[in-house]
Amino acid sequence: MTAGMNFGNSAPDASPYADERPYGTPVVHKKAGLTRRGKVAIAVAGVAILGGGTIWFQVHSAAVAKDEKEAAALQIQMKKLELEEIRIRNEQASTEKKAASASAQKIQAAVDKCVKDSSGLIGKGFGSPSRGDVVADCKQQYEAVDGSGMQAAGSAQDASNTGGDGISSPALLGLVAGGGLAVAVFARKGKKADA
Repeated sequence: MTAGMNFGNSAPDASPYADERPYGTPVVHKKAGLTRRGKVAIAVAGVAILGGGTIWFQVHSAAVAKDEKEAAALQIQMKKLELEEIRIRNEQASTEKKAASASAQKIQAAVDKCVKDSSGLIGKGFGSPSRGDVVADCKQQYEAVDGSGMQAAGSAQDASNTGGDGISSPALLGLVAGGGLAVAVFARKGKKADA
């Protein structure tokens, strides 16, 4: 017989790829999940993220603490400057008040002397000045001569009344300038919107 011509009860050639089981080759299921290399990579990434986050938090906390210390030091310095400014203003007001008081005493002494010297003219006959006229003339004469004392007294009084209910000139000027700027900006935006 020739090869390949098998008749009858002869057995076929056994093939190395032939499946000898009745239901085929059993399928081997692999476990779901990561390989060992994947697990190591995830562990390394987790450690790196955790370490980097910790370091960043420490650096950030140190920067925030430093900023807070600088802000507190700056605030203390500003308070010291404000206290020094208040002390200087109080000294100036006290000096001006003393000067105004001394000037007012000089003027009062001069007015009293003038009234005393002119008392001989009071009520001496028809058309003679009254005591009130003499006092008014003396006050006008000596207050006009020493007006600087009255200005000092006025500025001392202004300095003692700084708590103010009104708006100061620079603040009013700033408000007017800011309002003008706002109107100009809105007018310009209106022109652009119309175009």
